[in-house]
Amino acid sequence: MALTAITGAQIFDGEKAVGEQTVVIDGGRIARIGGDAPRDCEIVDGSGATLLPGLIDAHVHSAPGTLELALRFGVTTELEMQGMNTRENRGSITDDDTVADVRSSGFAITPPGGHPSELMPEGFRPKWDLPPVMPLMPFSTTPEEAAAFVPQLLARGSDFIKFMIDDGSVEGHPGLPSLDQATVNAGVAEAKKYGALTVAHALTLEATRMAAEAGIDGVTHVFMDQPHTDEIIALIRDAGMFVIPCITLNASMMGITGSALADDPRVAARLNSKWDQTLRSSYNRYPQGKLEDVYDTVRALDAAGVDVLAGSDVSMSETFFGGLAHGASLHHELQYLVAAGLTPERALRAATATTARRFRLGDRGRIAEGLRADLLLVDGGPLSNISDTLSTRAIWRRGARLAA
Repeated sequence: MALTAITGAQIFDGEKAVGEQTVVIDGGRIARIGGDAPRDCEIVDGSGATLLPGLIDAHVHSAPGTLELALRFGVTTELEMQGMNTRENRGSITDDDTVADVRSSGFAITPPGGHPSELMPEGFRPKWDLPPVMPLMPFSTTPEEAAAFVPQLLARGSDFIKFMIDDGSVEGHPGLPSLDQATVNAGVAEAKKYGALTVAHALTLEATRMAAEAGIDGVTHVFMDQPHTDEIIALIRDAGMFVIPCITLNASMMGITGSALADDPRVAARLNSKWDQTLRSSYNRYPQGKLEDVYDTVRALDAAGVDVLAGSDVSMSETFFGGLAHGASLHHELQYLVAAGLTPERALRAATATTARRFRLGDRGRIAEGLRADLLLVDGGPLSNISDTLSTRAIWRRGARLAA
């Protein structure tokens, strides 16, 4: 692969703006930042554009074709929070520069009949081929069962361990079987013995409290059942947890569709009719929720110094998973984060360096010498207008430029 030099672009390195600098790609890595372009290299003129690290969606669920769709929006890595792309199944993905890279929890620890079973319409079966190795189904109802599944999940290729703490109240299924505090505590304690990262699905304030008290590293949602309190913000902060708000998901749960996003020609041009239909739908399971309460909570978390990560909770192209589309919805989440009160710079960190740091992805998320050349070149200035992240000029995954 020949040397490539991206010249004339404003650089956001994942942490901050560093002005106009030349970025040189050699193979799959960033070889140099600054100076003149090397002789006899391919020149990519970035004048009038901003160069960002490839974006990371910190909460997805994969399906056939979704990693390809994500990459078309400059999302170079997706973190799968329940799915089949564990290490034993993703060998072909790792070396395929036409799709986003992925890390996965495998399947989450949940009781039999617990979340997310209530989301599937009766008789629904996904229409895709099964992977070479089926991930472990860690159904648990006792502390002993949860603890026993942790080393098995890690041995089978889970990159982190996920716990479902959900009584179904937000999804319209109150009384859903849910993990109790002792079971979460035991599973998290076992994961800590192996140095494994832990995350929890928690859509209510009480579930978030349970996660914090168990020592979870981060929650994959922000609660939506009530306004925040100073006490819960302090609990999350003092526990050192990160939060992936998934405001896009919360909005969809409240019946807010992604139609405005779907109407954006920069989005419409990259979606097929099934994804367009999905984006224009919504979950609509918690219409009594208040988006302003979610905004207030996210703003309070950010002000308290809690690491906020950008994730969408996008899944399949089915209307009952509506309001979301791979790739596009991460850009929507950035817009929501800014609407909640984050600066564009902090929102961009949430989709790059902060997520890479919290998920121990030391080779990406920043524009720095020696790191993966996962890059997104966009027209305009997203540090002043976050919507400009959708104005794609070029995308690189491991230094390979995605064909237009």
